[in-house]
Amino acid sequence: MNSLNMPPALLRWVAGIDVATAAGSAAVDVPDHATTLLLRIEKRELIVMGPRTRAAYHVGAPSHSCVRVRMRPGRAQALLGRPLRDLADRALPLRELPGLDVDQLAADPIAALEIALADRPEPSARLEEAAHLLVRATVATTAARLHISERRLHTLFTEGTGLSPKHFARIDRVRTVLAAGASRWSDIAATAGYYDQSHMTGEFRHFMGISPAAFTAGRRPAATPCTV
Repeated sequence: MNSLNMPPALLRWVAGIDVATAAGSAAVDVPDHATTLLLRIEKRELIVMGPRTRAAYHVGAPSHSCVRVRMRPGRAQALLGRPLRDLADRALPLRELPGLDVDQLAADPIAALEIALADRPEPSARLEEAAHLLVRATVATTAARLHISERRLHTLFTEGTGLSPKHFARIDRVRTVLAAGASRWSDIAATAGYYDQSHMTGEFRHFMGISPAAFTAGRRPAATPCTV
C-alpha cells in the first residue's frame, strides 16, 4: 500500500489517499467511520463505500489495484450531494461523479481530486468539530458545547456519516486501540477513553471479532474471498 502526501487544499476534504495492489494474501479491513471512494483501476469502476461497522478478514484477488480516498466527516455528503444515512456497511457503484475524471484519478489521484474539488464550496466544519469533541465527551456534552439539541446532533451524524454519534465514537475508540504502539493494555484503554481495560476488551471484541491480545498476536479469524 502506498499512501500519498496531500496538499493543504485537499486536507480540508480528504483524510487519506492510498494506492494498493492486492497480493493474494490475508488482509484485514478494520472498522472505519469514514466514507471512502474506491476506484478499481483495471476496470475503471468507481465505488462509494460507507462506514464499516465490523472488521472484515479477507483475501484479495492478486494483482488487482485500487485507489482509495478516505473522506473527512461531512465531506462525502457534500461531494456526493446526498445524505449518507443508508450507506453503513454498503458498497455502491457510481456511474460518475461530476467533475471527477476517472482516468485521471487512476493516473494521478492528487491532481484529479484537486480539479474535482476546486470550485466546490467547503461544507460546514460543524460535523468535524463534533467528531473531535466526541473523542472525550458524551453525546449530551457534545451537543451542549455545540449549542444544539441531541436530536439535531443525531441527525447531523446520520446524514453526514451514516452513523449515530455514539456509534461513530465507539468506532473511533477502537481505531485508537488499533493505532496504539506497544504499551500496557490498561494504559491504551485509558488513552482511548474507555472506563477500564475490561470495557476496551469487550468493545474491541464486538468490532473486531477477537480480543486485542489475540489480534496483536496474529490469531485472527479465517480470511474469506473479498467481494468488493
